[in-house]
Amino acid sequence: MTVGYVLRRLGVFLVIIWLAATVNFLIPRMAPANPIREKLLQAVSFGGAGKTDMERLVATYEEKFGLNQPLWKQYLRYMGDLLRFDLGVSIANFPSKVLDIILRALPWTIGLLLVATLVAFVVGTLLGALLAWPKIPIGIHLLAAPMMTLSAIPFYLLGLIFLYIFSFSLKWFPLSGGYTVGVIPNLSTTFLMDVLRHSLLPALTIVLASLGSWAIGMRGMMISGLGEDYITFAEAKGLTGREIFFRYALRNALLPQTTALALSLGYIVSGAVLVEIVFGYPGVGTVLYQAIQRFDYFVIYGVVIMLILAIGLATLIIDLLYPLLDPRITYQGR
Repeated sequence: MTVGYVLRRLGVFLVIIWLAATVNFLIPRMAPANPIREKLLQAVSFGGAGKTDMERLVATYEEKFGLNQPLWKQYLRYMGDLLRFDLGVSIANFPSKVLDIILRALPWTIGLLLVATLVAFVVGTLLGALLAWPKIPIGIHLLAAPMMTLSAIPFYLLGLIFLYIFSFSLKWFPLSGGYTVGVIPNLSTTFLMDVLRHSLLPALTIVLASLGSWAIGMRGMMISGLGEDYITFAEAKGLTGREIFFRYALRNALLPQTTALALSLGYIVSGAVLVEIVFGYPGVGTVLYQAIQRFDYFVIYGVVIMLILAIGLATLIIDLLYPLLDPRITYQGR
């Protein structure tokens, strides 16, 4: 891998981040609703402000958030803030900073989705590889139909089914939340076990709903690779089926799966929005959903920017690691 290639990839990464940030700035501005006016109207409906002061309050807050300036000035201010990693102040939860809101929710999302994604990847990839291998017990083949069925069910629908069965009917798990209401978060064993109990059902939903996709993708790659010359050569060398499976078939089929895993890990920071909403989980997905409901521009900007950075970094890292994963790939100049 040459230094020039690394620099080119970094340059492409920065250009993609800039283009994505620009689109992120423009799309919410196309919404017909004024976020300041919407928030103040909500306050009026609950008796929090007088209607006669509405226009003055709107003008004051538009100046505060820079929404009364021309679009190009708002854009330059927005890009300057991004360079300082200043995501601004929430409109709906003024004066809370957007970065603080996201950082409070991020550990919940990462803790849930990182573990669930890795478990689904490892189990699904191994099962998919075994389903393609000719010398396995018939019982493993019977798992193909259930996995395909689960992969076709949306996360939120599976979550609602589990919530009704295990929480509402059987009462094995809590109905919602990240921990019991009224408990003060701390690092005690009791609190951590409470958090684990609240996260098991949403994690199980994510694992079972994505397990089939990982398995089906891996099975297809394994089947396409079984007829390759290197498999025939390994068999001619007299290697055992175990060695051929792990050292030749599985290793060569893992590259596309690894790429998909990197992108999935990049998406973690945005949260599993519908799953978090169904289970009332205090993650980034819930923050994003509430921000969209309230036309909270700056929180939407912040979550999407975090998502863009995470996916861009994941793609860049996996691209640079390809030669280590597969020696046949090289970036050396010819």
